[in-house]
Amino acid sequence: MSQAVLRIAVQKSGRLSEDSLNLFKECGIKFDNGAGKLKATSSNFPAEFLFLRDDDIPGYVEDGVADIGIVGENVHVEVCKKVSEVKKLGFSKCRLSIAVPRGEAYNGVQDLEGKSIATSYPVILGNFLNSHGVKAHIHEISGSVEIAPSIGLADAVCDIVSSGGTLLSNGLKEVDVIFRSEAVMIGYPDMPAEKQNIVEQLLFRIDSVQRAKNNKYVVLNTKTENIPAIAKLLPGMKAPSVFPLAEAGWSSMHSVINENDFWQNIEKLREAGAEGILVIPIEKMIF
Repeated sequence: MSQAVLRIAVQKSGRLSEDSLNLFKECGIKFDNGAGKLKATSSNFPAEFLFLRDDDIPGYVEDGVADIGIVGENVHVEVCKKVSEVKKLGFSKCRLSIAVPRGEAYNGVQDLEGKSIATSYPVILGNFLNSHGVKAHIHEISGSVEIAPSIGLADAVCDIVSSGGTLLSNGLKEVDVIFRSEAVMIGYPDMPAEKQNIVEQLLFRIDSVQRAKNNKYVVLNTKTENIPAIAKLLPGMKAPSVFPLAEAGWSSMHSVINENDFWQNIEKLREAGAEGILVIPIEKMIF
């Protein structure tokens, strides 16, 4: 009996594609995604990758052609396909915003009443306007949304924003964030148990990689008498490891800590007697 193979749909180009493929590689999954390839098979994990247009991925997953897919949350919500959200992935973050010409005043969403708004996301925009009781004309276009006001096609735009540079270069200003997006993993709702088991293996790897990115391995030296105070600042996964140094009365402490917590506590660590502090990246964390 042949082993089940998980079919994974990934955007074929762009930042989301790069971030997604990097994640799989960090999970130790090997595959060849050479230029122009539409399909690739992993050599060390039961998975096959399909490289597709981002807005086609939810449909492929809904139809069961792909078992799981990675898309922007904005695409997942906009296309309204019958798929399950498996996991938020925390990368490729962006926002969907309203923008108006720079010289135009904007006091709030009510200013959009009766206006024409160009967007590639009519569903998300429509939901936002309805939730505020605003009636506006939504002009759906598939690309170059930012140019719409300058050619008289619309009074405002609603589009994906990362840095805001494209809006500025087209004479627009961002005035209202209506949706925040990140990469999400979506799945076929009626996935067979054997494929669901592979998904669980994949999620285990992803969790281990992402947990490691948020934590650092810390090594420091201190006088042995300072260990209790420093241990309160560096609790580790259970407790810090302590090793005696060649010099009497001194010890080395090893611990794992969230990077944000480390920077918040760095001065406290030094005041508590920590010296020679090393902060080292962690590749994987498995509980």
